[in-house]
Amino acid sequence: MQAQSNNNSSNQLVVPGVQQAIDQMKYEIAQEFGVQLGPDATSRANGSVGGEITKRLVQMAEQQMGGYGQQQ
Repeated sequence: MQAQSNNNSSNQLVVPGVQQAIDQMKYEIAQEFGVQLGPDATSRANGSVGGEITKRLVQMAEQQMGGYGQQQ
C-alpha cells in the first residue's frame, strides 16, 4: 500500500487513510510556527515542521502505551 500524496515520499503507510490526518497536522503545525509551506520554504523551516510532527506522533503513541512520555 503506497502513500499517494503530493509529496515525493516513498514511505509506506501502515494505517489506511492516515495521510489526510498527517497532512492536516502538518498544516496546523506550519501555521503555529509561522511557516509558509511550498516550494519556496527553506529546508530549515520544513525540517522544523517535520520534526514537530515526529515529536507529537511519538507523544501520542507513548500516551496510548500508558503515559510513558508524560514526564518532560
